[in-house]
Amino acid sequence: MTEPSKVIHVRNVGHEISENDLLQLFQPFGVITKLVMLRAKNQALLQMQDVPSAINALQLYTNIQPTIRGRNVYVQFSSHQELTTMDQNTQGRGDEPNRILLVTIHHMLYPITVEVLHQVFSPHGFVEKIVTFQKSAGFQALIQYQSRQCAVQARTSLQGRNIYDGCCQLDIQFSNLDELQVNYNNDRSRDFTNPNLPSEQKGRSSQPAYGDVVGYPQIPNAAAIAAAFGGGLPPGISGTNDRCTVLASNLNPDRIDEDKLFNLFSLYGNIVRIKLLRNKPDHALVQMGDGFQAELAVHFLKGAMLFGKRLEVNFSKHPNITQGSDTHEYMHSNLNRFNRNAAKNYRYCCSPTKMIHLSTLPQDITEEEIGNLVEEHGTIVNTKLFEMNGKKQALVLFETEEEATEALVCKHATSLAGSIVRISFSQLQSIRENH
Repeated sequence: MTEPSKVIHVRNVGHEISENDLLQLFQPFGVITKLVMLRAKNQALLQMQDVPSAINALQLYTNIQPTIRGRNVYVQFSSHQELTTMDQNTQGRGDEPNRILLVTIHHMLYPITVEVLHQVFSPHGFVEKIVTFQKSAGFQALIQYQSRQCAVQARTSLQGRNIYDGCCQLDIQFSNLDELQVNYNNDRSRDFTNPNLPSEQKGRSSQPAYGDVVGYPQIPNAAAIAAAFGGGLPPGISGTNDRCTVLASNLNPDRIDEDKLFNLFSLYGNIVRIKLLRNKPDHALVQMGDGFQAELAVHFLKGAMLFGKRLEVNFSKHPNITQGSDTHEYMHSNLNRFNRNAAKNYRYCCSPTKMIHLSTLPQDITEEEIGNLVEEHGTIVNTKLFEMNGKKQALVLFETEEEATEALVCKHATSLAGSIVRISFSQLQSIRENH
């Protein structure tokens, strides 16, 4: 293996493969600054913005054979550390005005969709196309206007502004791409000039589809997962584990039950079934939707405190849990969190924190009612009720992670004034006050 480089060498690039096909294959891992097609040799050279992005791309594509338009392509690090040719089709950070903007969003506390970006950018002119992708530098989007004039105006008035109060800050540069390629109209990409595009790929996959993957079959969704984590899986996670069942031990047998375990483990994937072990009341088996989800659960929950005990989570020697009178079935539960928009959910995976995020709340909820719902589980330091896309959500900060974990485990999926409340951990450190 050549030493890592931000330049990737791609072989077996047939004449039917376009520059855009290659951009699509590598965009989930980061910004592509240069692309040179070596048509005579059926090869291409592609420079990522940094070495980690290139490493992430190669790690994934050594485990999964990338195909474009049904043709296998082969990738390796190039012996070049830099591409010196200034190829015209770079996606770089130029200040040369262009009708396509490269937008990076910092402090992204709320999910940003194509709709949100369209609302922000369309007052400055007709937006033709939007493509979004997640990378280690954060969430990025390419926005194509009908005219360069509109793009210049948008950049001038929006640069440095926040989409939401105190967060989601826009950092805008001109892209050097000439035309965006959009294959699907969904919440990650949109061609406003062609409303008839399909929302997802049908049939054979010619490239990794970034996005909504329900994780029962093993690992084809690794590309979507890597895209959700900005191309880089969290440290310590391989993405290649195929053991779906985990053993949770050192539980508090007096306080734990299957539904509480479901509430906690469903943060990291879909739950198939759960079984508390009769002969070892402080042990339980949890079968996740796939090996990657099991790996996330082991990684993020090992050592978490719950009901006064430090949780131990390991892979089980059993490949799955056999159905029986003592198992609880969750495979078809509509409380599983990864049935829709899995990529977004993966992005929010983290170890338990002191802050919980509550959503799907009743519209007329008050902070006091939120407090009443969870205060029995610990000392509340702060709460904040806010509205997002017209829906009420809340943040509650506890004094300790254990208190927040207990509140989540006991109150997720409970009913509050007719609404089923969803609770997850928030990675925010503190609740900002609006001044």
